[in-house]
Amino acid sequence: MKYQFVATCLFGLEKFVAEEIDFLRYKRLETITFEGDITAIARCNIWLRSAERLYIKLGSFDAPDFTSLFDGTNALPFENWISKDDAFPVKGHSVHSKLKSIPDCQSITKKAIAARLSNEYGIEWFCEEGVKYQIEFFIMNDIVSIMIDTSGTALHKRGYRPVSGEAPLQETLAAAMVKIARPREDVIFWDPFCGSGTIPIEAALIMTNTAPGLFRSFVSEDFYDIPPYVWKNAREEAKSLIKPNTEFISYASDIDPKMVSTASENIERAGMKKYIKCFCKDALQIGKGGMKGTLVCNPPYGERMMTPRQVYKLYSDMGRCFSALERWQIYILTSDENFERHYGKKADKIRRLYNGMIKCNYYQFFRPTGNGSSKYSITKKTDISE
Repeated sequence: MKYQFVATCLFGLEKFVAEEIDFLRYKRLETITFEGDITAIARCNIWLRSAERLYIKLGSFDAPDFTSLFDGTNALPFENWISKDDAFPVKGHSVHSKLKSIPDCQSITKKAIAARLSNEYGIEWFCEEGVKYQIEFFIMNDIVSIMIDTSGTALHKRGYRPVSGEAPLQETLAAAMVKIARPREDVIFWDPFCGSGTIPIEAALIMTNTAPGLFRSFVSEDFYDIPPYVWKNAREEAKSLIKPNTEFISYASDIDPKMVSTASENIERAGMKKYIKCFCKDALQIGKGGMKGTLVCNPPYGERMMTPRQVYKLYSDMGRCFSALERWQIYILTSDENFERHYGKKADKIRRLYNGMIKCNYYQFFRPTGNGSSKYSITKKTDISE
């Protein structure tokens, strides 16, 4: 049997989610909406790196008023998933639609589902003590989509980062930043503002082909209609596809010893210690060390850390320091719209991304600079962490 699914994500990451759905060989109906069998619930929750949640889409309909919302919801086959003892809480969002009151929409949707199940099971009262099926509605331009959450805890919470820095970067965004930077085995990958280690960890997970959700659980593991072997097979498949022998090496450094300690713990918890060197170092003291490299970082924005003046000075100092990395590719995420002016160089490409609700730009510097013509390569004797 085929089902429709929606993999939601942060703004700007839709392309990456679509690529991940294609990689899993499911048929996309729209950018992040696709079709698959029951195994897609397990495989997508385990494998999607850039998505926030995976939903079963029960249906869509026009709803310019509450009567339409009730009738449209009531027409959907909730009994295919929800049994008479199960819980079915409702939440949702409304954007650019006539139905603006979220509490009223929640109440009407809940009543419509209860009426449908009451008619199906011949009961008037629901104890809701069984499996939890979180119902979510999304209303956009008066079009309602009704969905069931299969993830539970958001997918960006991989499980390796119980403690974050002062301004944490979501793991899903970090994974997309890494993909844009195109890490390679023969090129050092370095985050000199590593914080809790998210970017280097996501890079190592990608380069070892380790599924990000392999070692965590999902709310849909309790769903009656998903046989346990579906999850067992999906996890065994993911384990079999890990590439432990990659020669990829990532550097994770930070000026704060406490953050280096936190990052080291997260790296070990993620099982990526073999592929990441974590150490204390001032980002402005980086030297090229006779190698070719890719630098990916999320320096302070001035939103929650440092004053704007301190941040602008840091960006200026970064520009001077990183200009010595002649053939390095440099990728920097910041919310500062005037970053290029402070940094002292125009980016080769800029991509709009969101870190939670903070609108950011991902500045990409990948064209060679300087007069040198030689190619740098890694040598086993080189260790710039010293």
